[in-house]
Amino acid sequence: MGKLFYNSEKTATPLFNNWSFSKINYLLFFAGILFIIIGYIVMSSGETYSFQSLSIAPIMLFIGYIILIPASLIYRKG
Repeated sequence: MGKLFYNSEKTATPLFNNWSFSKINYLLFFAGILFIIIGYIVMSSGETYSFQSLSIAPIMLFIGYIILIPASLIYRKG
C-alpha cells in the first residue's frame, strides 16, 4: 500500500499533498449530484407522458451528468 500513496520510492511525500481539488470542485460535484437526484425525483413524480417527465427531468439529468460533474473534475484554479 505504500507505493499507492507515494510518488516514488525516492521521495516520501504523500500524493495527497498535491491534491488539486479545491472548494469550487467539490461545490460543482455536489451541485451535479443534487441535480441528478432532483431530476430523478421530478421524473418519478410526473405522469408517464407529462412535460415534466419528458422534458424537465432529462434536462436536469443532462446538466448533472454531462455538465456539472465533468466540470468539477476538469476545473483548475488558475
